[in-house]
Amino acid sequence: MGEIGQLEDEAMKRKQRLANLKRKLQGGDSDEPSSKSADADESLPQPIFRSYKPITDELTENVLPQAEPVDIEGQVEDSLEKSKEVILQDLDFMNLAPRKPDWDLKRDIAKKLEKLEKRTSRAIGEIIRERLKGQDLADAVTVGASHAANPDADED
Repeated sequence: MGEIGQLEDEAMKRKQRLANLKRKLQGGDSDEPSSKSADADESLPQPIFRSYKPITDELTENVLPQAEPVDIEGQVEDSLEKSKEVILQDLDFMNLAPRKPDWDLKRDIAKKLEKLEKRTSRAIGEIIRERLKGQDLADAVTVGASHAANPDADED
């Protein structure tokens, strides 16, 4: 039980130290509420009027003077001269064009499609070879059959 009371006392001391430090940082050690309200009134932000013209005389001192327009003819001429010097070869038009909505899908499938294209070309080559072999055999059979039918043509 003694420890709990001691912990509470230490917590109270810590709170008091923090409160004193807070008061010290705020600039005053006094606990007078009237001085705090006076400081609060002085620290309120003053309105600044850019385009509003206040009616009361008290607020006229916060009006900003009318801004004078700046001469920008020289800046415009400089920018026009610089725009004539722009070289179109520096621009990469491929990067400027928007991408199609499925570009990421095509990018992800590209490796798989390469494998499939290799397999497809191999399969097509095998089919063509088989057909050529079959045609050679068929040609040989027809030639043999024609020779068998005309034994006289061989003797010439």
